[in-house]
Amino acid sequence: MVATSHPLASLAALDALREGGNAIDGAIAAAAVLAVVEPSQTGIGGDCFALLKKPGHAVVAMNGSGWAPRGASATLLAERGIDQIEPGTPEAVTVPGAVRAWSRLANDYGRLEWERLLAPAIMLAERGYAVSPRLARDWSRQIGKLSRHPACREIFLPQGRSPAAGERHVQLALARTLKAIAQEGADCFYEGWIADDIVQTLAQMDGVHAPDDFASWTPAYEQPISRKYRGYELWECRPNGQGVTALQMAMLLDGELRGKYEAMSVQRFHFLAEVARAAYADRDALVADPASTGEIADKLLARDRIQAIASHIDMSKRNDEWALPCPTPEHRDTTYISVVDEDRFAVSLINSIFDDFGSGIVAARSGVLLHNRGCGFSVANDHPNVIRGRKRPLHTIIPALLTRDNETAMSFGVTGGHFQPMGQMLLLSNVLDCGMTIQEAIDFPRIFARGVDLELEHTVSVVVMDGLARLGHTPRWAENPIGTAQAIWLDHDGGGLVGAADSRRDGIALGI
Repeated sequence: MVATSHPLASLAALDALREGGNAIDGAIAAAAVLAVVEPSQTGIGGDCFALLKKPGHAVVAMNGSGWAPRGASATLLAERGIDQIEPGTPEAVTVPGAVRAWSRLANDYGRLEWERLLAPAIMLAERGYAVSPRLARDWSRQIGKLSRHPACREIFLPQGRSPAAGERHVQLALARTLKAIAQEGADCFYEGWIADDIVQTLAQMDGVHAPDDFASWTPAYEQPISRKYRGYELWECRPNGQGVTALQMAMLLDGELRGKYEAMSVQRFHFLAEVARAAYADRDALVADPASTGEIADKLLARDRIQAIASHIDMSKRNDEWALPCPTPEHRDTTYISVVDEDRFAVSLINSIFDDFGSGIVAARSGVLLHNRGCGFSVANDHPNVIRGRKRPLHTIIPALLTRDNETAMSFGVTGGHFQPMGQMLLLSNVLDCGMTIQEAIDFPRIFARGVDLELEHTVSVVVMDGLARLGHTPRWAENPIGTAQAIWLDHDGGGLVGAADSRRDGIALGI
């Protein structure tokens, strides 16, 4: 079974499985297709993370997030008068990690040929794909960004406007690049003409990126982190990602919600909001690349720290201690993929270019749209997440796995930038605390609490909104649907798989 945010990606993964491929093959085929058909969300100019679980084996984590160029520093930004990293600037572009991460996973775990995995994406880039209504809506809101850079304007505003729903969008330069990667291997992205094209593009904008920043970067397998929730084990990638924030929330929620409150109630949403606000405040103050700052996960997940946070949660009012210690950019744009094969090998993979259409900077010859993940850095020298050469920024994209008795129970993920930890815990709580099916859990109305903000989807009851206001929150209706989610549940008793996908985009789950 496969669950993705786009039918063409789900079909590509399913075809790979039909041809004898495994879950890794399906996930990479889907990720490559999404890099073509959801350009507002993802691309080969972005990063990825993955969690893998084979029956009887330990969970494996892949960190496919790139680093800042060696010449980057907060001091340099200060000298240039930059006090905030803006999305459309070369300072926002870190080395894209997705392609080498896909290749490493395919080499280590896959069955099918690398060229076969990229073939559907190449075909869609070359021949075009039909723009969906949701993508057309998102596209039309980014005309300003897409107009700034000539190569970006040529590819993404081909008729001087954003494509309408149903129109065909072609990316010939990207098709050539994908063909080169398929035929020559991932290294040509990092050491050949593609890397040269990217470096030259950024240099023309006063970027400090050098060829060796690309050639020297490699993805890394890392030890995942986990905590218990309702008798299950929730697994996340360790920092520089924000998976530790989801685990903090899981520890705060475990034992507190089951059977206490109605699913759609002021009390439940208030408690979820307070837990989220506390965990995000910890994240914003402390989470960074451990290669630069040392490991932080154990400190954040220590039992005494969790108990101290819990002691400040008041069910009668909002706690105003959970303020943001530093500003961080908002973004909601990511793609998530879940695949489980016939051997019950589960892959949870997430790929992103950070903002809508990333940086809006395109390397003209290769057609690579570059992400702006560097916006996740701080520019304050005394902050753990301060920008520095060869350092990875705080990352928001986090795949998840749920296990029980060392076997996978669910492969799942939630998109939406900063929302992802809260989104994961809303989904888990809906299933394990409220008894929903995974599709019901995904469809259920969402809230997002962080700092002073509390966003509600329009499907949240007005009565609940008013009740949250009486507790001191400042709730407001979200402009867009909050995040998307995909999940596959493994029914070990019956032997089947249950898939679910999010209608907030074009999600679909398919099985054979």
